[in-house]
Amino acid sequence: MATFNYRIDTQPLANELGNVSNNVSLTTGAMVSMQEAVIAAEERASDYVCDNVNTGFYALIRAQISQKLAKYKSDVDSQTMLLSQQKRALQSIKGRMERDYNMIARRYTKLFDGLNANLRTRVFELDKPSVDFACKEIGKISNRTKYLTATIPVTQLESIAVSQKIIASNLKQRGFRVIDSMTNFIREINLQKKLTDRILVEDYPQRQGDAYIPVVVYEFNRDRSGNENIEIVMTETELNENAKRVISEGLYLEIANIEWKNEDQSRKEIYDEFCRLLSESVKTPREKEVALKLFNANKYLTVKV
Repeated sequence: MATFNYRIDTQPLANELGNVSNNVSLTTGAMVSMQEAVIAAEERASDYVCDNVNTGFYALIRAQISQKLAKYKSDVDSQTMLLSQQKRALQSIKGRMERDYNMIARRYTKLFDGLNANLRTRVFELDKPSVDFACKEIGKISNRTKYLTATIPVTQLESIAVSQKIIASNLKQRGFRVIDSMTNFIREINLQKKLTDRILVEDYPQRQGDAYIPVVVYEFNRDRSGNENIEIVMTETELNENAKRVISEGLYLEIANIEWKNEDQSRKEIYDEFCRLLSESVKTPREKEVALKLFNANKYLTVKV
């Protein structure tokens, strides 16, 4: 078998590979430098971004706080102005109410003073002798020492005797007037008592017989259940509690047997009386209108005799 031997020169390849290795080393160094530069740039960029974000955040928060502060300040100023206006309005109302109160107080004070003076005069005229005795004579008697002042006896005995007689005469005259006033007062009291005894009747005569008592029986509903309630109303005159109880019990027992009928004869009188009471009422026109409407819509019955 033939053998071939070849010699291949690898030096160029080795040189080229050496160049490649050198270039790879340079590229590696460049990559490391670039990575360091990128990292430094990213760090600077991140710091710049963070600083800008922080500055923007703080600026935004400050702006929002300033806006809210301005808004709240505006609200406080508006509320302060409103409260000031309300204060002035209340002070005005207070002043007007004080003036009205003082005017009304003066008016009613004058009115009641006039009524008091008029009533005092009328009361004094009802029993003038006793009033004169209490208001005039008692005062004179209490101050009799002023009216009965004696003269100091510095003259003769005759002057003293005459002064004493004058004082005694004056005292007797005033005593006579007091006794006469008391006599008139007692006589007037006796006359008034006799007149009152003739007018007033202490005991009513007891009579037996039938009596007709007006009674109102009406049905009404206190709630929405539809249950009808019966109420009996009677006069308060000439009836004691026993009579009222007997009449009520009798009506409750016989109310199922009572026959009712329409009564048109007395409706006109009841309508006139209701209209009169309605016109004298102090209710509003709307309430009066509703009351009249309900009255016209109502139908009532009377007992069939």
